[in-house]
Amino acid sequence: MSSRVFQSVVLQMKESTDRAVGVIDSEGTVVACNELTCIGEKWPEVVESVNSAEGEVVTAAGRTFKALAGWGSQFDYAAFVQGEDEQSRLICSMAVIALNGAKAYYEEKHDKATFVKNIICDNILLGDIYVRAKELHFVSEVPRAVLLIRQLGHVDVGAIDVLQNLFPDRQTDFVLSVSESDLVLVKQLAEGADSREVYRLAEQVEQALSQELNIHVVIGVGTVVNHVRDLARAYKEAGVAIDVGKVFDTEKSIINYENLGIGRLIYQLPTTLCEMFLQEVFKKNPIDALDQETLFTINKFFENNLNVSETARKLFVHRNTLVYRLEKIKKLTGLDLREFDDAITFKVALMVKKYLISRGIES
Repeated sequence: MSSRVFQSVVLQMKESTDRAVGVIDSEGTVVACNELTCIGEKWPEVVESVNSAEGEVVTAAGRTFKALAGWGSQFDYAAFVQGEDEQSRLICSMAVIALNGAKAYYEEKHDKATFVKNIICDNILLGDIYVRAKELHFVSEVPRAVLLIRQLGHVDVGAIDVLQNLFPDRQTDFVLSVSESDLVLVKQLAEGADSREVYRLAEQVEQALSQELNIHVVIGVGTVVNHVRDLARAYKEAGVAIDVGKVFDTEKSIINYENLGIGRLIYQLPTTLCEMFLQEVFKKNPIDALDQETLFTINKFFENNLNVSETARKLFVHRNTLVYRLEKIKKLTGLDLREFDDAITFKVALMVKKYLISRGIES
């Protein structure tokens, strides 16, 4: 953020008030003031008071302060006015309105993070992306990964600060807040980086948030893109990864779009088509006719690649007992899970059923 923008605003206010009006940064350094001799002074003792005020007006050291709009839990800039009386509070509140407007205009024109956020949220036309990238000296063609980090349960506003500390280079890596619970990390990668490196990044993010804030997250990972124009697609992929993972990979906390497999296909199907499929597959009895023990046996059989002996060993049952159960399933459903084609059909049917339940359709 350029201090010249703030300086221009506070100098205009000099004509309307005899009070000293200015701006401090997050470390308490005066970066703009209509009393020029104050610029550069350091007031670190007021930082804690401004942070604890959570955006409200606060007085400290004979001055009135109010934080400007920001993305993190800690303020980036705050306006101040000389004095602690009611007039100082009024002037400070009015100064914040003017400074916020100037700040927003500057960020829209010059801030790379805002540029990236506009891309992933589809708030900028494709043709304008190239123009803005050139104006901002933004490197367009370089590998980047997009991670969507969704906080589960307790939401902590400090998560954005943890990630910004983890990825401090704000010229190449961008941590963006897109909703109350969702953060997005756009990370520049080295040439030749693959999905394994991106997965390690996601693990690093998950570990940092868990250790520092004790919060649980699920992370969706889009495909690696090589051009800035494709960031919106990667962001949508990360969102799809979380949505599909919520249905089919409930135990995973990191879900890669590239590894969604058939779950992604099922997720895109109309529910009416899915219901028709289940009716056609289970002509004899509906899938609900199978009890939990039978479904558990089926899932174990799939996990062990249709190997009867290995599945029996994992279930701690005799091989003949498992064969008996498989015959029972065949009589109930008409599908022999020892046959590859029938096993595929049954596996897809189980996933379709799970998808319908996630949509609130029980039958």
